[in-house]
Order: sequence, then structure tokens, then C-alpha cells
Amino acid sequence: MNLLPYDGTVFYFQKIFCQIDSEKIFETLLNSIDWKNDEAFIYGKHIITKRKVAWYGDENYEYKYSKTSKFALPWTSDLIEIKNIVEKCTNNSYNSCLLNLYHTGDEGMTWHSDDEETMKKNGSIASVSFGALRKFSFKHKQSKEVLSLELETGSILEMKDNTQTHWLHALPKTKKVLMPRINLTFRSFTV
Repeated sequence: MNLLPYDGTVFYFQKIFCQIDSEKIFETLLNSIDWKNDEAFIYGKHIITKRKVAWYGDENYEYKYSKTSKFALPWTSDLIEIKNIVEKCTNNSYNSCLLNLYHTGDEGMTWHSDDEETMKKNGSIASVSFGALRKFSFKHKQSKEVLSLELETGSILEMKDNTQTHWLHALPKTKKVLMPRINLTFRSFTV
């Protein structure tokens, strides 16, 4: 069932990975991924975030956002396994993945769209969650209507079609979440 009332398509697949597998995957990713603090230029100021990121892909793709560049690392065997499950679930293929590590609810993402020119237009983005339960919100760019849901560990949220054109999304900060969350966003990158 599409979670958006109009102008886009979002599907939520709950508990694709069981609790035990989710915990194992979380620990593996926490300890095996080449995490780096994210960097951005906001209003001309260089910002280094608490949130950590990593970028993996089929090739050494250059991913540019917030006036910074990242170059994709080669897939790990664990990421390939997760990617295969996500592709089967969403019936889409992906050639890259941006990973985010949020240490607590004090870290989040403000309103944005994943609409960089280097990404497949209207392509599928599959967001996989491991760790803490977090609220995730959508806001329509014109009507300003807001919809929210909670992303469980082991779940997949797929955004596709013209979702990025018409909707913003955010991971709001909260003082209530003290546990970490790892998020994998599988994408189709164009060269």
C-alpha cells in the first residue's frame, strides 16, 4: 500500500530482517564499515557532523552533495548480502549505498530530497534500518502536508517514482532515543 496520498510512491516493508538477524547485522556494520564523520558546507561554513557516513558501490562513483564529494568504496560481502535481499523485496536493482550512523536521537537529518543529478531520476531508493526505532517524516513541497511513521529495526522503506520531486523527508532529532541507528540507503547512481 502506498503511504503517500499523491505525487509519489512510498512502500514500507516491516521486519524483513528478524530481530536476531537485525542485531547481528547492526554489530557487523558498526564494526566493519569504514565510517567517517560527514562534512557539509552550509551558508559557506564548513561543518563536520557527529553523524558518520560511508559510501559503497559497484564502481568508484563520485557522490556530490552539500558541496562535498565522496568516492564509493568496493562492496563488502555483508553489504552484498543485504543488497540482494533488498533487491528481491523491492524488485529493483541498486548500484550504490550511502550508510548513516546516528549515535543517538540527538543526530538527525533536516528536510531534504534525494534528487542529485547523479541519481537515476524517479528511481527507487531503498532505506534499510537497523538499531533504534526512529520517526521518519515526509512533507509535500507545495501543500506542506506532513506524514510520519516509525522505522523499525530490520525494515525497508522504499521511495520511488516522483517522490523526490514533490516531497521532502527528514529524520527529526529527539531526546527520547538514546540508542544508535544504522541506515543504509540503496540507490541507482548514473555516470
